[in-house]
Amino acid sequence: MQYLGVDISKNKFDCCIFIDNKRKAKIFDNNRSGFIKLIEWFSKFKIDVLDLIVVMEATSIYHENLAYYLYSENIKVCVANPARVRKFAQGIAVLTKTDEVDAQVLVKYGELAKYTLWKPDSENLRLLKQLMLRRDAYSNELNREKNRLDQAKCNNTSLKIIEIICDDIVNLEKRIEFIDSSIDTVISDDMILKKNLQLLETIPAIGKRTALVMIILFSKNFISAGQAASFCGLIPVQRQSGSSVRGPSRISRNGSSKVRAKLYMAAVVAIRFNPHIKNVYDCLLSRGKAKMSALCAAMRKLVHIAFGVLKHQQPYRLNFVNSEENTC
Repeated sequence: MQYLGVDISKNKFDCCIFIDNKRKAKIFDNNRSGFIKLIEWFSKFKIDVLDLIVVMEATSIYHENLAYYLYSENIKVCVANPARVRKFAQGIAVLTKTDEVDAQVLVKYGELAKYTLWKPDSENLRLLKQLMLRRDAYSNELNREKNRLDQAKCNNTSLKIIEIICDDIVNLEKRIEFIDSSIDTVISDDMILKKNLQLLETIPAIGKRTALVMIILFSKNFISAGQAASFCGLIPVQRQSGSSVRGPSRISRNGSSKVRAKLYMAAVVAIRFNPHIKNVYDCLLSRGKAKMSALCAAMRKLVHIAFGVLKHQQPYRLNFVNSEENTC
């Protein structure tokens, strides 16, 4: 198997491949013209695309166009977690960080590390992700405008400015309403998304917005619920060594803080209305754990339950009791 390392930035990407143990490197523009030139470049080495895997990092959104293009050309793609790649580089004693060196590290990562091949999202799932991103952006802006309106009413601001702020609020509310309608259309047109949404909404404390976040989260095809919780940054991390290091346990805080924020609000509701979550929360409090630690455990439990519901394609059952799952 041949590995091609690609380090991607906004405007360009650095490529590295080893042919007969000799390093070949080149830089291309991060656009369709550059993608075509990339294939022309490695085709000169007479590489069978069936024996080629292109390894790249998930660099914000800048890797997506290249990944989709290569997949459309029947070229296998691995999109690696940047944190894992950096740890891997440190493990093989590579301390220098440049685009050229990173491309070489990605080649070694493909050769030595465990990974799964990347597959594109369905068209509807990709649209759902984009709509949710826009909704979050508009919601944040709406909150800011409402705060500005409150401030304007308290500091003798001109009525003209207040009218402008009010108009902005109305426009943002209309945009959010339009996006909500578009999301409903996407869900109703896709049987898989529709069923998954219905299944997740059977879990007490999981509303529609949180269910949509869960659908997007689990689209990453996690192997286990623990892997999903780790991706959300909800796994406990201990710092203990010998007799001198006795740091308090904490959650890893890796992954998206926005996902954790939505899970936090869902967990606050769940510890009141979901018996399984409440059991975990109360048990930890009875053992002397801090409320925030217990709440983080409730968030993690919520991820585990949602993962099980989607994996088995079965609705949540209140009377289901698993002794191992309900211990704290």
